[in-house]
Amino acid sequence: MLWPFNHFLKPRTPSRGTIEVIYGMIVAQAREPVFYQALGVPDTVNGRFDMVLLHLWMVLRQMQQAGDVAGLAQPLFDRFCSDMDHNLRELGTGDLAVPRRMREFGEAFYGRSAAYDQALAAGDEPLAEALCKNIFNGQRLEQARRLATYVQQAVAGLAGLDEATLSSGGWRFPSPGALGKAGMN
Repeated sequence: MLWPFNHFLKPRTPSRGTIEVIYGMIVAQAREPVFYQALGVPDTVNGRFDMVLLHLWMVLRQMQQAGDVAGLAQPLFDRFCSDMDHNLRELGTGDLAVPRRMREFGEAFYGRSAAYDQALAAGDEPLAEALCKNIFNGQRLEQARRLATYVQQAVAGLAGLDEATLSSGGWRFPSPGALGKAGMN
């Protein structure tokens, strides 16, 4: 007997719960007080947006390098877009301005992603300079260097995950607590 629907052949769509878990980790990590208090990331809408972008970039980068077997990258990016749309509306942005602002968010994400990819491949100082430019408005190079060290640790941690762990959301970013310590390079 042939079944009219074979769920084994249907492409799996990622669980909404998994997307929420991963996106929740990204946002929670981006809100860690040490970034704002110890490193001087501007505690503004733009500063927080930049930190969400940075963490989203790290996760999407690893998903793409792992071949995105679980198909999470696009739904995760879509969740980010949905969150940004919601935040714009909460901040009072009018319906006619939301599409333009969303386009700006997309351009910011892709521009920063390309800059961070290129800088990460080039080494420590180029990454610090890219972070300094995008997050610290060209100031605070020393804090950007410390943030670059954290980014390298986070990227290495994500790279060490197997596909199942990465796609399950059963992992954590490294603690940024050491960023506040004076001796960290």
